[in-house]
Amino acid sequence: MLKSILVAMLALAPMAMAQTPLVQPANSAIPADVKLEKATNPVIKISTQKGDMILELFPDSAPKHVESMLNLINKGFYNGLTFHRVVPGFVIQGGCPYGTGTGDAGYKLKAEFNSRKHLKGTLAMARAMDPNSAGSQFYICLEPQPYLDGQYTVFGQLRSGHDVPEKIVKGDKMTITILQGQPSAK
Repeated sequence: MLKSILVAMLALAPMAMAQTPLVQPANSAIPADVKLEKATNPVIKISTQKGDMILELFPDSAPKHVESMLNLINKGFYNGLTFHRVVPGFVIQGGCPYGTGTGDAGYKLKAEFNSRKHLKGTLAMARAMDPNSAGSQFYICLEPQPYLDGQYTVFGQLRSGHDVPEKIVKGDKMTITILQGQPSAK
C-alpha cells in the first residue's frame, strides 16, 4: 500500500509543480501585472527594439546560473549584444560577445540540470556538447521543447512581454537590467 501511495505521489508531482500559484513581486519597480512564482525571486528585464521581456529567475533550481547572470548584468556584459540565433518555433539565443555563438564570459558553469520543463518562454543556458560548458549564452523557448528537459539548465521564465520573443530577428540588440535581486556576495 505504501508503494502505491508513493507511486501516486510521484505521478502527481509534475502536475503540482505546473500549478504553482503565481504571486505579486516584492519590488515596486516591477509592473503590477507581473506575477512571480516566488515574490522574492530575482527579476530581470531584457530590452530590445521590439519591446521588453520581464523574466523571473529561479535561484532555488539553478543558483550558480542565476548568480552568474546577475553578475554579468551588473557588469553590463549583455548590453549591446545581439540575438545571434533565431529559429522560429524553437528558440531565440543571445549572450555571445562575438555575435556568432562561439564566445562566452571567459568561464564555464557546471550544469545544474533540474526538473523544470522547457515551456514557451523558458529561459535556459545554452552549452556545447559538454554539459559543463555553459557560460553567458542563453536561450528563450518560443514553444515547449520537452526533448530538452533535463539536458540544459533551466533558470528562468518569461513573465511579461510574451509577444516580444516572436518578434526578435537575428541581429536584434539587447540591454539587460536587474529589476529585483542582486548577485550573492560569494
